[in-house]
Amino acid sequence: MKNLKDLYLNFFESKGHKIIPSASVIPENDPTCLFNTAGMQPLIPYLLGEKHPLGTRLTDVQKCFRLTDLDEVGDKTHHTFFEMLGNWSLGDYFKKESIAWSFEFLTKELNIPIEKLAVTVFRGNDLVDADNESAEYWMEQGIPKERIAFLGEEDNWWGVATGGPCGSDTEIFYWRSEEEAPIVFDPEDKRWVEIWNNVFMQYNKTAEDKYESLEQKNVDTGMGVERTTAILENVDDNYKTSIWKDIIGKIEDISNKSYENENDARCMRIIADHIRAVVIITADDANIVPSNTDQGYILRRLIRRMIRYAKKLEIDINSDFDIELAKMIFKKYSKYYPEIDRNKDRIIEVLTLEKNKFSRTLEKGIKEFQKITEILKKQNINTINGKTVFRLYDTFGFPPEMTGEFAGEIGMDIDMEGFKKHFNEHQEKSRAGATEKFKGGLSDHSESNIKYHTATHLLHQALKDVLGNDVNQKGSNINSERLRFDFSYPSKLTDEQKQKVESIVNQKISEALDVTVEEMTVEEAKQKGAVGLFTNKYGDIVKVYSIGDYSKEICGGPHVKNTSELGIFKIKKEEAVGAGVRRIKAVLEI
Repeated sequence: MKNLKDLYLNFFESKGHKIIPSASVIPENDPTCLFNTAGMQPLIPYLLGEKHPLGTRLTDVQKCFRLTDLDEVGDKTHHTFFEMLGNWSLGDYFKKESIAWSFEFLTKELNIPIEKLAVTVFRGNDLVDADNESAEYWMEQGIPKERIAFLGEEDNWWGVATGGPCGSDTEIFYWRSEEEAPIVFDPEDKRWVEIWNNVFMQYNKTAEDKYESLEQKNVDTGMGVERTTAILENVDDNYKTSIWKDIIGKIEDISNKSYENENDARCMRIIADHIRAVVIITADDANIVPSNTDQGYILRRLIRRMIRYAKKLEIDINSDFDIELAKMIFKKYSKYYPEIDRNKDRIIEVLTLEKNKFSRTLEKGIKEFQKITEILKKQNINTINGKTVFRLYDTFGFPPEMTGEFAGEIGMDIDMEGFKKHFNEHQEKSRAGATEKFKGGLSDHSESNIKYHTATHLLHQALKDVLGNDVNQKGSNINSERLRFDFSYPSKLTDEQKQKVESIVNQKISEALDVTVEEMTVEEAKQKGAVGLFTNKYGDIVKVYSIGDYSKEICGGPHVKNTSELGIFKIKKEEAVGAGVRRIKAVLEI
């Protein structure tokens, strides 16, 4: 059969769509996530009304990562990297054409019998009517009424809590069983598998939770390549499809083991998934390299996890097994992602350097782990304490997730919370040394910086007062001359709102409020109403800074003693930095 990606792109090109390249794996101007997790993410500005240079009909295959599934990788269906097919209407066609073309592609191009298809549509709520329109269009295509289920917001509504563009969606399901499909569609029956989702953005949710019709109505669709390929090739294991078959076969040859043995198969799936993900991340022009933070940490973790499972299969990890597999990925994917060809040498270099670095400590670490667990078992202790988990990380380069996997295989647990405590203590000591960085991440501890840092707390609370409690900090950057504060909000602030925020901050400064600090658990801080968006930075015990009775926030500090030290607060600029994220730049004047 012809490649699904080619079939899809060519089909929508024939319907007047322009094929666009996949965006980078890293979201542009979006501080809320490390990687693009869906096909629509890179297109958000255009869905919000910005004109796309290629017009109003687009189609693509987007590189996506979902790291919430990392621990699930090893079963038959989960992946870290996956490909999402999409076709888009930016204020052009809407429900009728979208549904007709989805049906045509599935039944004519992919030859799926109509008897194996069912759909869901939105059943409506107090504010928005049921999507009878989509149901009618499906029936026009020949889908029987019994195969259309009306479901609620959890299943058939797309939008974000803070507001902005939103709308109903219709999901398409395939009957994945040798038995005849039942006449009546039951969405709870797991034999019905979702293969396609068409989102119809036709409303704007306002700050007052009202739904207004959008001037530009959009269609946003998504179809997962891996899942759909498994369906078309009639297998219940994604790794038995044409996407993976040759990679798995190569791992069988290298390891001299069989995929039919489930224990070995799990290791093979992890190796296959991770080498593909590593190639895609490293090939990206964002130039991600292994590190201990952000995307670099994920890359390092994927490489090390792959090596760990190769070792479990008794593959010689000092061989070029990873390079051999990577070259197979190059061949399969460079047609769609030309950056792979451009950056081949870098990919090989990253794999080689990281593997050499890790393999040097892996053997020692495994021996140390075995020694520790033997002692604990003799003492009938089934949990490895946090200090030991941290030592394995600090001395032998074992990520805690790997220690957890080792422990799980011998029926033991690890104290993850204890590890976090030791990790944070270590970070704090490091920062307090030559780098002159405080626990809260300030670039330096000048008097000016401390003032600006305190001012961000007042600003955060003032924004909540004026715009609503859904406003949350998304990031901040401080230097000795100004503060920069990113926050979640769907639209531009009016002059009146900015003036109100500025006035509140200055009012609190003039009230000469004392700034106090308490230490408590994260849970206690939450119970006391403290705002805490980045609690993972601070460990089990957190500092809660209170500014009078006005602001209460989890933070690493430092702060001024009293707001009277701050001067006059002035907003200089307010702008968008990404979908649903705004930025304020402000100064303190003496």
